[in-house]
Amino acid sequence: PASLEHLRVAQGPTDDSAAQSDWASKKLVWVPQENVGFAAASIISEDRDDCVVRLQGSGRKLTVPKDVIQKMNPPKFEKVEDMANLTYLNEASVLYNLKSRYYSGLIYTYSGLFCVVINPYKRLPIYREEIVEWYKGKKRHERPPHIFAIADTAYRNMILDRKDQSILCTGESGAGKTENTKRVIQYLASVATSTKNQKTTPSNIISKLNSNEVNIVSFPSLP
Repeated sequence: PASLEHLRVAQGPTDDSAAQSDWASKKLVWVPQENVGFAAASIISEDRDDCVVRLQGSGRKLTVPKDVIQKMNPPKFEKVEDMANLTYLNEASVLYNLKSRYYSGLIYTYSGLFCVVINPYKRLPIYREEIVEWYKGKKRHERPPHIFAIADTAYRNMILDRKDQSILCTGESGAGKTENTKRVIQYLASVATSTKNQKTTPSNIISKLNSNEVNIVSFPSLP
């Protein structure tokens, strides 16, 4: 599909030997910084309780307690699709990965069984019918992270296991819960509709289900 630029990283994960060597030689880590959360730094020296680090951006030296330093992942994990694959799964690495992907136009990221979504506050061409078709019947690892993949997994499990399935969309107000719920409905309506039955089309089902939007948004946002 033409919309892959909003679903998949333009270039594959960094696996350049020079970048890997630079990461290892500088002992790159994350240190807490006001306003930005965490900043990349290299360890210059360390003792029992503290480390002297040099910030990558400004070159400024800082002395920080060892227990606040978080390890940085190797460059090969840059913009990784599933954060469960990270060598170091810590707060700084999660924030950096989500931020890097978001700035590249990638709003969906897996974290194990979960799918993290960051509201782009603009329309993206990733919900078209061609995208729906691209995800149909595919295993999760065969396609980039997307709410359609989550919906397809639930649908396939329901068919194969003959058991009810559930998808929980949670987040703060404005996070995109209602919009992603609509996308789940869109996908399920499309995948479950028989093309032979002309009286029942995906658009008809979607229209009827979305008419209940007032009931969906009436539920309070979880804290």
